[in-house]
Amino acid sequence: MPKIKIGDAPKVQSRNSIEDIWGPRTPYVHEWPIRVDEARDEEPDHWVQSACVLCSNGCALDIGVKDGKVVGVRGRATDRVNKGRLGPKGLHGWKACGHQDRLTYPQIRRNGKLERATWDEAMSLIVEKSRKTIDKLTSHGIAFYTTGQLFLEEYYVLAMVGKAGLNTLHMDGNTRLCTATAAASMRESFGSDGQPGSYTDIDYTDCIMLAGHNMAATQTVLWSRILDRLAGAKPPKILVIDPRLSETAKMATVHLKPRIGTNVALLNGIEHLLFENDWVDYEWVEKHTVGLDALKDVVKKYTPDHVEEITGVPAEDLKKAAEIIGTTRTLLSTALQGVYQSNQATGAACQINNINLLRGMIGKPGCGIFQMNGQPTAQNNRETGCDGEFPGFRNHLNPAHMQQLAELWNIDPIKVPHWNEPTHIENILGFISKGTIEMLWISGTNPLVSLPNIQGVRDLMTKEDLFVICQDIYPTETTAIADVVLPAAAWGEKTGCFTNVDRTTHISYKAIEPPGEAKSDMDIFLDYGRRMGFKDKDGNDLMPWKEPEEVFEAWKKLSKGRPCDYTGMSYDKLTGGSGLQWPCNAENPFGTERLFSDGKFFTDIDYCESFGHDLETGSYFSKDEYKKLDPAGRAILKVCRYRQSPEEPNDEYPLRLSTGRRVHQFHTRTKTGRTPLQNACPAPEIEISKEDAELLGLEDGDYVLVESARGKVELPARIAPIEKGQTFIPFHFGYFDAQDEKARAANELTTPRWDPISKQPMFKGGAIKITKLPSTDGEVKIHAREQQSAAEDKASKKATDPMKIGRDAPRRRGLERWMGEVEECSAVLLHIIDQIIEKAVGDSDIQNGLHVIKEIAGRFRDKCKPFAEKYHDDKDWGKRRAHTLVDTLFMTETNEVKGPYLMLETLNGLHTYLSYIRGGLRALYPAAQALWDQDLVNFLEQGFSDITKMEEWCLQQLQIKAPQSLIVPVPVNGQM
Repeated sequence: MPKIKIGDAPKVQSRNSIEDIWGPRTPYVHEWPIRVDEARDEEPDHWVQSACVLCSNGCALDIGVKDGKVVGVRGRATDRVNKGRLGPKGLHGWKACGHQDRLTYPQIRRNGKLERATWDEAMSLIVEKSRKTIDKLTSHGIAFYTTGQLFLEEYYVLAMVGKAGLNTLHMDGNTRLCTATAAASMRESFGSDGQPGSYTDIDYTDCIMLAGHNMAATQTVLWSRILDRLAGAKPPKILVIDPRLSETAKMATVHLKPRIGTNVALLNGIEHLLFENDWVDYEWVEKHTVGLDALKDVVKKYTPDHVEEITGVPAEDLKKAAEIIGTTRTLLSTALQGVYQSNQATGAACQINNINLLRGMIGKPGCGIFQMNGQPTAQNNRETGCDGEFPGFRNHLNPAHMQQLAELWNIDPIKVPHWNEPTHIENILGFISKGTIEMLWISGTNPLVSLPNIQGVRDLMTKEDLFVICQDIYPTETTAIADVVLPAAAWGEKTGCFTNVDRTTHISYKAIEPPGEAKSDMDIFLDYGRRMGFKDKDGNDLMPWKEPEEVFEAWKKLSKGRPCDYTGMSYDKLTGGSGLQWPCNAENPFGTERLFSDGKFFTDIDYCESFGHDLETGSYFSKDEYKKLDPAGRAILKVCRYRQSPEEPNDEYPLRLSTGRRVHQFHTRTKTGRTPLQNACPAPEIEISKEDAELLGLEDGDYVLVESARGKVELPARIAPIEKGQTFIPFHFGYFDAQDEKARAANELTTPRWDPISKQPMFKGGAIKITKLPSTDGEVKIHAREQQSAAEDKASKKATDPMKIGRDAPRRRGLERWMGEVEECSAVLLHIIDQIIEKAVGDSDIQNGLHVIKEIAGRFRDKCKPFAEKYHDDKDWGKRRAHTLVDTLFMTETNEVKGPYLMLETLNGLHTYLSYIRGGLRALYPAAQALWDQDLVNFLEQGFSDITKMEEWCLQQLQIKAPQSLIVPVPVNGQM
């Protein structure tokens, strides 16, 4: 690989932020003082308003421009987020803008190689491939995988391309890897996504709990704010939950070091002690929450001693932490990847919410929760519906919400894809493996480094029948295997808005022109929509916009009345001063500092974004189940029992692996790896405890072979203050700038396991083993640099004509078989009922009921027939399946089984058969929506009602007959 030019440090710097990461202290209480940080090469001609996009803090800055080039940055003193401060990435990241590696023209794979193309050639090819894929597989053969770094306007256009143009659910973002659990936990506890707290809560709080959140490395300016509080009068107490002695943990009042994967047990233990010591604000809790008794019941077993057995945290340390939480006057809690990427992620994040709720410490100054984001614009990705959400935090199980989207987009309601939650990347990969997705559009992300178990990802993304589009600003491991590469404009080269963790929206203005032929992501998506001919139901262009401000105004209309209400914002209002926090509307024209200050949450059944999930199984609750809970504007105390991590250390792989960030790098280093930040963190290493190093005979710098059940990497070891049995590897490093053949990507090792609710990968928790290598020359040549090269070679062997990628083997869909089985079951059901009526001689109650059931079943069959004919059902398949089940379910009369007992068995068999039919309808329902067949949807809705009525009758008869049939003895040889 060619050596990547790094570039020089800025010539003028307010400080050397690579070495002095957090800057000088400005101690304070209540009002954070201003300190303006700056870095530049020359004195700019002018400054352009923007904000930093290299962490989720969202620090406002100005871009210095001279002669059409970025020459520096300075913090914006007027902004509420950073008061002029910038971290090392903010002060150096601009250096990447003019890097020589920038993608400057489209490329198409021809003759096995990526070759230069025109925009018209590239987009025409994409549109042609889209149409052929739709003809072959329907629009559900196309999927999108995006980033957490686009602007709000770009996300909204992308969401409309997928959901309103192609009408597909196959759309996710790499925010799935870092913030999906944040969103999921807020939906579960508060009824909707939306961070409750404000950064100003740091200025007032008496206690900060950081769970799995090394803020010193991930949000350096926010950590500066905490350091300044600690340096001032009345410093807050700091509670840190982290198995590593991070820079954050070094400042802790109490540092809890649990085993990786045991967060739920630890947090349940804290809740146990809050109840035991009466550190619960019962008056507030009873008024503003539901689920208290269930939570008490679950956490009562998590005594300090039991928690110590599970987590390794000494009981006394747990008690100290609980006492701090239980007696503080104000509490601010944060969480990040140590929670989100670990075992039982959503369950653990919800327990953090519970802790603040039990203390009544939410919606008040100094009291709040940051379910922290990992990327700068992840919030907008979720708000607009480009990953696991629907636009405006709407509930896909609420017909009124979906009707609103249809009206706002002016499309037919049946075309709004809402038959399931949006498809997460794990399922997208699964559909690719099965050949039902054959086109994948990747924008602004690098999955061949960032996804878990990347060898499996390489295999899928280089499949002959998969057409890959990659839209980015630099060459990456992923662009190298793409069929089409589109050059995108970077930050500073386009205009748009983005929203940070505490809901502060900033505007970033275009400062310079993008290099070569690069275009903004918004313009690329709009061009695709125009070429595809996306129209609304009146024949007008679905996305008629040309400028980002037009898109922003359209987004405002869609956000109206939802938690993320932007209607009070405008480009003018965001220009010149500070960012604004949503909701910003007529009632809150200057934004809203913190949510839930009135004790009212987003949980009203007609307003909430989700009806919630079972935290252990991941199954979602229906509207009826949510009605029984009846939160009605109250927060929900969610319960979760600890469950052991699915991949525990064993004799072969005795150590636990965790992956994470370094302070000087961002994600897969696409940007930071091309700046002076690279010199501060040039390569990965594996952190290991002193005890484990001694067992392995290791010293600092020794090269080791690290192996999991999935792959191997070769890294230097570093002895670090980490708990015995635990290890850590930074995930930033792939192979675009590798100078040798050593494997080094952390995700060669990670497990492809995902949280059942948020579907966030479990990057923290796999099992590994470490072997000391003889010397730094002792490479084990099996490595993933070679595997990456092999993936590129495999991609180069695709067909010369990109339109002929893949084999057109004969295909059949499953709908016909499924419909045939449902139709045949409806006929067999009538036959079963007739037979039971004959057996029920003398039992008028059952006979009368069965005659009514037969009438309903007949109606169901008559309504089923037209759809069986419409979709050409497979009758032979249906007969085999339907009759096989009957033979299994219904007992034949024998000397041992007669009379009342046989009737009980028969009724149970009938209920099971009806349940089987209901399962068939359950599968057909989303398929009918995806087919946009409203008549079939209507039939299925009535069918559910009919089958449910019949099932309920069976269950009631079982309840009536069972006591007498099961308890009262009858003659053994006589009639039962």
